[in-house]
Amino acid sequence: MGKKLKNYIHELQALLENGGKIENIEALKKELLTEIQFWQHERLIHLLVTFLFALLTMTMVVVLFFYKSIGVLVLLGMLLVLLIPYIRHYYILENGVQTLYTFYEELTKREHIIPEETVPKIKGVYIKPLKKQ
Repeated sequence: MGKKLKNYIHELQALLENGGKIENIEALKKELLTEIQFWQHERLIHLLVTFLFALLTMTMVVVLFFYKSIGVLVLLGMLLVLLIPYIRHYYILENGVQTLYTFYEELTKREHIIPEETVPKIKGVYIKPLKKQ
């Protein structure tokens, strides 16, 4: 999912950095809003899963204080091994959605619906380019 989001962001970056006139801004904004909704849903699900794993991990830390056994320690280790990638993935989703918001603001600014001075001058979150395979 992270690669898909990064690819979509790179496509939008290329389109917006081109500097040329976009043929149908309204259609692009609709598509972008739909994508933002999908990614927000994905982000919410991963937030809940990450929160659950963090809660289970903290529970295992407390259980380890009372029951000092190798089984609890192994379970704690497995939960930590899963928790770290979940946190990283949620971080990618969060920053990606925030970047999509800035693209939407840029399109709105180009459409001249809102005054340019009211749009924040934030460039968005830097997403490093994907490695070519």
